[in-house]
Amino acid sequence: MIAEKVCFEEKQYLGYNKFSILRRLVLSLFCFVGYYWSQNPKPVTVSGIRIGAYPAEHLPNSGELFFLLGITILILSVLLIFVLHLHTQVTEKTVILIGLWTKRMVRIDLKDVQRVEVVRYRKLFLKQPVYNLHYKGKVRFYSFGNEAVELITTSGQIFRIGSQKAGELARLIDSLRT
Repeated sequence: MIAEKVCFEEKQYLGYNKFSILRRLVLSLFCFVGYYWSQNPKPVTVSGIRIGAYPAEHLPNSGELFFLLGITILILSVLLIFVLHLHTQVTEKTVILIGLWTKRMVRIDLKDVQRVEVVRYRKLFLKQPVYNLHYKGKVRFYSFGNEAVELITTSGQIFRIGSQKAGELARLIDSLRT
């Protein structure tokens, strides 16, 4: 089999997804607040709001456990920056999407692509990373970013591929399919 020339390649990593970063940071912040509360367990009244005593005083080393958990979550967040989630390749005849977890390749023949569009996600919309998600008549591939390329095939199948370089990807696919 002769290897095809790769015209476009993009790798998207799990650690850059805004929704996942926000979720992990809030969880680690909760852990650090729990650690601080364990070190200062007395009840306090601040601006009319009473914050009670630390509820787990009878459990030894519970504060250190919160601190360790918070540090572990932050280290995990840093490590996820290096975990590849979606690898997009465009050759002269196909679009190839490779996912990390499944190692399944999705191939889209460019001769079957009828229309190519760049679509924007809403700015404040937090999306979870997905690979080959069939939902509402579309097959979605997304790690992070605000734009996606929507490919509509002659059979009516819609593929939405998230990309940091959506304009470049759409122009390339449009030029190769004709």
